[in-house]
Amino acid sequence: MPGIDKLPIEETLEDSPQTRSLLGVFEEDAAAISNYVNQLFQAMHRIYDAQNELSAATHLTSKLLKEYEQQRFPLGGDDEVMSSTLQQFAKVIDELSSCHAVLSTQLADAMMFPITQFKERDLKEILTLKEVFQIASNDHDAAITRYSRLSKRRENEKIKAEVTEDVYTSRKKQHQTMMHYFCALNTLQYKKKIAMLEPLLGYMQAQISFFKMGSENLNEQLEEFLTNIGTSVQNVRREMECEVETMQQTIEDLEVASDPLYLPDPDPTKFPVHRNLTRKAGYLNARNKTGLVSSSWERQFYFTQGGNLMSQARGDVAGGLVMDIDNCSVMAVDCEDRRYCFQITSFDGKKSSILQAESKKDYEEWICTINNISKQIYLSENPEEIAARVNQSALEAVTPSPSFQQRHESMRPTVQSRPPATRTSSTGSLGSESAALSALSLDSLVAPDTPIQFDIISPVSEDQPGQAKTSGQSGRRTNPFGETGGSKSETEDSILHQLFIVRFLGSMEVKYDESPDVVYETMRQILAARAIHNIFRMTESHLLVTCDCLKLIDPQTQVTRLRFPLPNVVLYATHQENKRLFGFVLRTSGGRVDSRQTSVCYIFESNNEGEKICDSVGLAKQIAFHAELDRKASEKQKEIDRVKEKQQKELNKQKQIEKDLEEQSRLIAASSRSNQSSGEGQFVVLSSSQSEDSDLGEDGKKKRESEA
Repeated sequence: MPGIDKLPIEETLEDSPQTRSLLGVFEEDAAAISNYVNQLFQAMHRIYDAQNELSAATHLTSKLLKEYEQQRFPLGGDDEVMSSTLQQFAKVIDELSSCHAVLSTQLADAMMFPITQFKERDLKEILTLKEVFQIASNDHDAAITRYSRLSKRRENEKIKAEVTEDVYTSRKKQHQTMMHYFCALNTLQYKKKIAMLEPLLGYMQAQISFFKMGSENLNEQLEEFLTNIGTSVQNVRREMECEVETMQQTIEDLEVASDPLYLPDPDPTKFPVHRNLTRKAGYLNARNKTGLVSSSWERQFYFTQGGNLMSQARGDVAGGLVMDIDNCSVMAVDCEDRRYCFQITSFDGKKSSILQAESKKDYEEWICTINNISKQIYLSENPEEIAARVNQSALEAVTPSPSFQQRHESMRPTVQSRPPATRTSSTGSLGSESAALSALSLDSLVAPDTPIQFDIISPVSEDQPGQAKTSGQSGRRTNPFGETGGSKSETEDSILHQLFIVRFLGSMEVKYDESPDVVYETMRQILAARAIHNIFRMTESHLLVTCDCLKLIDPQTQVTRLRFPLPNVVLYATHQENKRLFGFVLRTSGGRVDSRQTSVCYIFESNNEGEKICDSVGLAKQIAFHAELDRKASEKQKEIDRVKEKQQKELNKQKQIEKDLEEQSRLIAASSRSNQSSGEGQFVVLSSSQSEDSDLGEDGKKKRESEA
């Protein structure tokens, strides 16, 4: 049979991403084996459980054996000998599919026992070792993280000893479990052959002994084939036992030899520093800025490849470029919360990284190695000899240099400033040259003969091309000192304030603003135009995202360079591959043609935060949308309240009128009753007066009239 693929037990202590990636392949192979063995076990169990279904069960077994060629095992999938052997078994089992009676005891001993033992013991052992290894790996990562957080200034010997012992114990545990796990996975590559061949061999032997059909179905040629298969199985078993003994001995030797390496910071006297290296690999902690002041540390596997520094996270298939370290500067730096830190700065000074080594030995070796690569020693025929000659300069790089800024300025290439007239002409002349670029792009996305703006216009001019005045911005002046002049800021009421560092690449007018393709096409044209015209200068700004607008703020003077109303931002997207690039389309009410709306696409570069910015803009638009819905609902409710209040006033007025009418009618009725009663009284008085007048005579009447 062909050679067996094995995991390298010698590389378990290094625990590199390559080893983890190879381990993942073996784990996938173990899962595939478990899946296939479970199917084969079920097929054979049907043979054992039901004699009446023997024909169907043997047919399914034959089918599974025939499908072995289509199975895609990550390891050993192209084993032609194994495939041909299983195909031969499948052919014989097809011939025996007409047999409907099986001796249950023989099948239980010869067929079910080996595959059950492999399924219940070996495969479960792999799963158990996998869980134990995962726990040990997590404990080791946690111990390394605690050890890396040891303070340099406030060093506590007791805490340091406890953390160091924790690292030693966890690393030793991880190494031991990893070696045993690798041994079990390597052993599985042998057992998987036995686990499938032995049950089939026992099955066939049981058929031969039970049916006595040697001359008809089980002839001498088949017996010879089965004998050869049995011999092959025994050979594989002996080879496996020898390999297991060898791996166990290797594990013991590596445990003894690796015991001093379990310490995170070994004694430099016992492990000397190699200063002539031109290649190095290992784990480092990289500092990542999470804000203007705060930062976080991330542990990754770093290695040098030619003149490049590469990094690779655990689980990644390949590494990614961190920095070009040809002609770079490397120096030790003093971090407040970390030890063994050094900084790498590119030759032009635009990119720098602060890394932390695990031990002083690695710290000095990394600095020397990068210093040797920076001098391009790795390109020579004898890099170690030349590195030994310049070893003194590598030693000087270990000490923090106070004149690093002067070294950095001397290595920076001189860039001639472009005259203003030249820049204006180049910006304005891009209209004719961008037509050649747009001819290669989608004409339906970008307007033809569209000039590209590479710079942000100063806020002194309010009439900005490609950006119309808003109703709240037309009569407003910008304070150059960033003061509000006593007025309330327009973003104080916003519940969302997110600030990002961006660099403006360019903007241009577009014809279409309903698909992210217009953003991708604009990115392509602006980057191509920058490359054609050798424009590498970018203006850095702070992009403030609120629920009202997007603002480009000068990071030094805090002056608002550009303001984009959020309702006018109709489209935003991140580049499909380069997540540092993002852009948005602003729809304005005037442009080159005032009678129609125009759309301008703005392209920016960020620090790998393109998706975060787009998510922030989407969140701002969502908050603004819900706020607008709440405002409309509130206005509608106010209108309803006003209508109800008006109706209530009308109702009260009507009630008052009815009340007044009722009161008036009551008064009229009362008045009529009083008039009637007063008339009767007058009649009585007149009657009495007439009688008196008759008694008094004519003189009495005259006297009464005069008195009246």
